[in-house]
Amino acid sequence: MPCYPLVEWVVKGALAGYAMVDFGMSSGLSPSAQKVQEALKALGFPYQVMELPETTRTAAEAARAIGCQVEQIAKSLVFKTGRTHRPILVIASGAHRVDEERLASLLGEPVEKADANFVRQRTGFVIGGVPPVGHSEPLETFIDDQLMRYERIWAAAGTPHAVFELTPADLVKMTGGRLASLGR
Repeated sequence: MPCYPLVEWVVKGALAGYAMVDFGMSSGLSPSAQKVQEALKALGFPYQVMELPETTRTAAEAARAIGCQVEQIAKSLVFKTGRTHRPILVIASGAHRVDEERLASLLGEPVEKADANFVRQRTGFVIGGVPPVGHSEPLETFIDDQLMRYERIWAAAGTPHAVFELTPADLVKMTGGRLASLGR
């Protein structure tokens, strides 16, 4: 499904002065969104971060703000392993819940959803804005294989108002993530 409302917003937003990226010039992005933009550029990806007036904290909110299907939202969820306390990033389709038992099986140890402090400390970003790249430390990453069904997807970009559009193949490349069937 095309994201026509976003295209309309981009045109109106650019005219109204909303944050738009212009390489080589001051972007007007918030510091967290700018950090994601710089990470994308450093990794060699041409995607542009946009900050929207509407919240994109949840997959449903993001899909509504962008104007795409909730399945096209690549939501980033951080888990904490039970024994080693490692952060694990799961990037799942917005329509899916993560099967934590399956994830634990893949990791060989129990997992639990990380709390807000753990997420902020280990990624450098707040819940609702965790991007696939630009974290404070390298994260072992799993990608919901259902995201590969779409030509274009949308991911968080550092804040609960920032997003960027990308291809599922590039998501795998930029994160080094492992494709897995984790949705239910």
